[in-house]
Order: sequence, then structure tokens, then C-alpha cells
Amino acid sequence: MLLGTLLVLLLFTGPGPASAHAALAGTDPADGSVVKTVPGEVTLRFTESVGLLDDSIRVLSPENRRVKTGKAGHVPGRSDAVRVTMPSDAGTGTFTVAWRVVSADSHPVSGAFTFSIGEPSATLVPVAAGPTENPTTNSLYTLTRYAAYVSAALLIGTAVFIAVCRPPDTRALRRPLRVGGWTLAGTSVLLLLLRAPYEAGTGIAGILDPAALSRTLTTRPGLALLARLLLLGVLALLMWQKWWSKRATLSAGAVTIVGLALTWAAAEHASAGIQVPLAMTSTVLHLLSMAVWLGGLTSLFSVLNRSSVPVPARVITAFSRTAATCVVVLVVTGVYQSWRGLGSLTALTESSYGRILLAKLAAVVVLLAVGAWSRGAVRRLTVAESESQTRGNAVSSAVSSAVRERVVETVGAAGAGGAEPLTAVPGPRSGSRSDVAAGVGAGAGAGSVKSRPASAGSADEGADQAPDADADGVAGEGEARGARKPSGEGESGTPGDRTDVPVPLKSLPDPGRLTPAEDAHRRALRRSVMLEVVVSVIVLVITTVLTGTLPARAEAEAAATPAAESGILTTSVTRVPFSVAVPGTKAQGTVQITLNPGRVGANSLEAVVYAADGGFATVPELRISFTLPTQDIGPLEANLTNRGGYWAADSLNLPIPGDWTMRVTVRVSEIDQVTVEKRVRIER
Repeated sequence: MLLGTLLVLLLFTGPGPASAHAALAGTDPADGSVVKTVPGEVTLRFTESVGLLDDSIRVLSPENRRVKTGKAGHVPGRSDAVRVTMPSDAGTGTFTVAWRVVSADSHPVSGAFTFSIGEPSATLVPVAAGPTENPTTNSLYTLTRYAAYVSAALLIGTAVFIAVCRPPDTRALRRPLRVGGWTLAGTSVLLLLLRAPYEAGTGIAGILDPAALSRTLTTRPGLALLARLLLLGVLALLMWQKWWSKRATLSAGAVTIVGLALTWAAAEHASAGIQVPLAMTSTVLHLLSMAVWLGGLTSLFSVLNRSSVPVPARVITAFSRTAATCVVVLVVTGVYQSWRGLGSLTALTESSYGRILLAKLAAVVVLLAVGAWSRGAVRRLTVAESESQTRGNAVSSAVSSAVRERVVETVGAAGAGGAEPLTAVPGPRSGSRSDVAAGVGAGAGAGSVKSRPASAGSADEGADQAPDADADGVAGEGEARGARKPSGEGESGTPGDRTDVPVPLKSLPDPGRLTPAEDAHRRALRRSVMLEVVVSVIVLVITTVLTGTLPARAEAEAAATPAAESGILTTSVTRVPFSVAVPGTKAQGTVQITLNPGRVGANSLEAVVYAADGGFATVPELRISFTLPTQDIGPLEANLTNRGGYWAADSLNLPIPGDWTMRVTVRVSEIDQVTVEKRVRIER
């Protein structure tokens, strides 16, 4: 009941459709704006539903002191907008708002913006004053996520390999099952403990805070991790009962594995954005296919190298078919997820998400090429084993004919010498050469031991108990063989009665031994599978990085949302310090440049010059130009005009996104000036 409740909560609670990764859509007051009086509240709007932390919104004064605001909360009726009340005596000047929230897909996002009350002022707060990531916590959380993906692939892939491919010896797979299961359980517990400090951007000591852990257990990621631990317990119980050997437990195991994959889909990109039900289904299929393919590769490599018996070709062929199915599912779901995350083909090269996706596609292509090599090795091995089996059947048939001829002669000789008739004669057993030799020895010995009927059981027993066995594995003939006369006389003493000459098995091939061709093909298969395992680990690492990257579609929607929905333009604020030597002194200061909206197309520009002491400064001339070196565009002059206290340009067209070089020239006297360059990122 508890597990079912958790899964229902994961599927049907939380935010509705939104863009994966929250992005700031607009603020009130707007970024870089100047208001006459203290606003009653500061509001932030995002592109998707967000969760709040204890310290989600901080307002800092120009002196870098925290303003005593009200507690941050959601705007009534909106899960994508948050607000904090401002005190009426906040003062004047430029204030900085630092924020940190958790997006619907469980990733924390942060940032900062500024607004001024009364008039702009110098500020001691860095522009990017949002809470920074704690390096230790962030690195440990990221590495734990990697380990969780790898262990899930190992556990699920090994379990499915046993159930589908049915290897004759599963002892080599016990260790991968245990390692995968325990590692996934350990990483799930660690992720649960690290979740609170990871979201807050604090140190690792936060894992010891019981209140933070309790809060984590009420969030979507916390519920997903708790459900994962419960499902691992169910899967461990099913494995203890060898779930793959019974139809009922096989179905239960399959449902449990699907549930494990769902715990990732419910807390990652698929849980937010367009087409959420279809996206979650696609993610589950994608994750399961990846785990079955890559984890199955590890299982195949283990049985090829550690199995106590040769791995039949049917096992390798079964995995080859399963892997081919997984590849088809991966391609279909991968194309859909790429379209959902990118939004456009140009984003493949213009966004971080697209470039990482290209790296993953390249690694998958390499993996497919190595997989084709492995499938060729499987086909060659199957042909070699078929030919070996044909030769083995021919050998067994020849040995059986030889044994029957010898037995007939022996029986005839025994009858002529007055021996008791034999009631049964054992035939050769199929299998290795030692089995065939045992049958021959038993048949030969029966002709000289008159007091014991030559039943199949007694014949085998005689072969096993014979004290003298030759180097070829042919059993001795009991005491009768040791007392054989040189003349070859039978027991009656009549020469020539015995004609049971041993079959020359030494000259026959061993059906149980690998032929040189089979051995070569198996070595080639082991090498190709090992290479596949190495490349698959690289694919897993890139996939994990991709799940933590802001999708290009979310970037584009964040850029379009302010203009389309709120009417508030985002701004780009850049501070450019300058210093110029003048006779007898040195002129120092800062130029604060605001680009509105700071994106491709038409922009307005405002520039304020501050002196070294933070006060306003007046300069005779200020020029600003923009150049995009990678596209050989520019310089584009901003054509600033002095508006009495600040400089402005109403129309500046920046046609292409990229890292533009902004050249700021400040003239402080008739002959003294300085030019400073600063890089500015212009988004689409």
C-alpha cells in the first residue's frame, strides 16, 4: 500500500506542464528599472512551477546588508510566481535581489537582478549575488547520480539477461547482481541525504539536519528516491526466489523493474514540459532499453570470461536479438526526446544542450559500430559451433558402429566358449570422448566376466571401478584383462576365441573440446564485448551530464515569455571599471551599462558613469560599440546621447546571438581617454 501510494503521488501530484528547468520570465520591479517609492513587494515569475527553500529570496541594500523582508511565498493561485514583501523604510539606491528556487524537474536554479529606488546608486553587492553552488556538495551529488545510473544499468541489465537469455551457468552473474543492487541502494540513500544541501547550495554538513530531511521527503524527488528504495527491497525478495524461473514471479519482477525506471522519469526532465505523459513513457522505455543493452553487455562479458561451462551460441544469439530491439527503442525514444529538448535544429550547435546531445549521438554511433562487429562475431561463432556439432555427431555415430561390431564379436566368442549369454550391452553415451570411452570399456569387459550380467548400470560401474585405465581414458577389463594370456586365448584356453581389440579412440576428435575456429571466434567476441562495455560507460556519463543541462527549448521559451506574456523585458547589466592617468592624478570609475532586453534584435541602452567613491560622475564623452568576431560583424556604434546624468541610445540592433565584444571609450578631458573591452552574451 505504501509503495502504491508513493507511485500515485509521483505520477499525479506536483506541477503541471512546463518547460524543463525553470527560467526567470520577469520581475516586478523590472531588472534595472528605477521606481520612485519603495514597492510593497518584489515579485518573480518563472517559466514553470517552482519550489521554495527557506532562503529563496534575499534583498540586499546598496551597502550589501540584508533587508528585513517578509517570508517568501507563492503568489495566490500561481505556482510559477513567488513574492516577498518589502519594508516601507528600505531606503533609496540600487538594491539587489538574489533568488534560488527548485524547478519542477528537481534542479535548483538561481540568479540575481537589481532595481533602484529613487535613483541608481553605487552598490557593494556583486551583480551575480545569488547563492553559489557548494563545490563539495555539488560534486558529490553529481558523482552519486552517475553511480546510480551505472548501478541501475548493471542491476536491470543482468536480471533481464538471466531471464531472457537463460545462460546454463549463472554463478558468474551473482556478483554483478549484488554489486548493482547494493550500489543502487547506497546511492539512493546518499542522494536522499544530499538533496537538501544540494538544493540550498550549502555544505555537506546539511545531511545531518533532520528537519531538512523531513522536508525532502515531502518533495517530488524525495518521494521518488523513497519509492526507489522500496522497489529495490521488492526486487531483492523476488531475486531470492529466483523470479526468472516462474511465470508469476517473472511478471512481478518485470513490473518492479518498470517501477524503478519510473522513479527517474518522475524526477527528471520528463516530469516537466510539453506532453508530460508521453515524455514520461518515452523516458521509461529509453532508460530500460539502455539498461538492458548496456547491463546485458556486462553480463555477456562476465559469462564469456568466467562461466565454468562454454556459453552456448543460443545465449549469445538471444542477447543479440534483445540488443537489436533495444537499439530500435533507443532510436525512436531518443529522436522524440531530442525534439522535445531542442525545439529547433539550430539549437544543436547554438546551445550547450545541443552540443552535449551531439556528443552523445557520436558515442552511440561508435557503440552501434562495435555492436555490429559483435553481431558478426556471433554469426561466425554460430556457424563454427554448427559445423563442430555436425562433426561431433559423425564421430559419435562412427564410435557407436565400432562398439556394436566389437560387442557382437565378443558375444559370439563367449558363446562359443561356453560362456553365459549377456542380457544387455551398453551403447556409447553422447557427449565428450571420455563418455564414449567408458561405454567401450564396459562392453569389452562384459565378454570376460561370466558371473555378472552386462546390464547398462553394471557395465558403467565396472568401467568406473576398473583399476587399470590407459592414457586414452579406456577403462580396463577387470582382473580378466590382467590375466590375459599372450596368445590372446579366452577363458576356455582356446586360442583365437577373443577378438575384442580396443577401438582406437585416440585418433578421433573430442566432441567436447572447442575447435580452433570456435576458440578464435570466442576470443574475438570477448574483445568486441569488452569494447562495447567501455563505450557504453562513456554513453552513460554523457547521458547523466545531459539530464542536468538546461534544454534548448526551455532557453528559447524563457527568452520569449517576458515579451509575449508579461510585457516586461529582461535586461543585461554590465559593469565596466576604467582607469585613466591624467596630469597629477588618476581618474577611476565604473560605467554601468544596461541593455534592454539584451537579446537579438532591437535594444535600448543606458549607461551611467560612477566615480571611484560611488557617486555620479560627469564625463565629456562616452562611446560604446559592439563587435562579433566569430561572424566578422561590427563594430556597431551605439550612438549615445547625453540625457543629463546618464547616456542612452534608443535603437541598437544586434542581429545574431553570441559572445559580443563591447568596447567602452570614456573621455575624461579634452585629451585624456581610455578604452575598455568587455564580453557580453547576447541570447536569441
